[in-house]
Amino acid sequence: MVIVTLRDLLISSEAIRFGDFTLASGKKSRIYVDIKTAITNPHILREIAKEILLKKIFFDAVAGVAVGGIPLAVAVSLACDKPYIIIRKETKGHGISGLAIGEIAGKRVLLVEDVTTSGGSALFGIENIRDAGGFLEHVVTVVDRNEGAEVVLKEKGVSLHPLIRMEDLLDE
Repeated sequence: MVIVTLRDLLISSEAIRFGDFTLASGKKSRIYVDIKTAITNPHILREIAKEILLKKIFFDAVAGVAVGGIPLAVAVSLACDKPYIIIRKETKGHGISGLAIGEIAGKRVLLVEDVTTSGGSALFGIENIRDAGGFLEHVVTVVDRNEGAEVVLKEKGVSLHPLIRMEDLLDE
């Protein structure tokens, strides 16, 4: 029997590509990570949700920052029957204002991310959850590029739990 790992699923879905790439930051990389494309596949999204829950982190609600974190938060929510929270990137000028959608105050919140690099998106989510009265001590990311997110989050009292680290992708 062949065991297919999350790493294998991401590579076969071309969410992980090897070559020469220029990242949004302008940095060069041998690896391109596109979890957003992979999580459009329900099988992969379900597997990621299972792996997140295997981390055994206690939480009352799961949150994701738009865009990549939202499908992850929904999948985890459905897998464990707990509510999810949406963190918008910007305040809308109409309807209900605010960046956070969902019940947050007094809740222990788990933030899920597709990819962490410097930790900027996670910090944005942490700040908004804490500002809304939520407690956040853990972030789970599908892939951590090992470019500083773990250290930056630790400074905010938050532990980063990657499902896959960049060095796992380099072990070919």
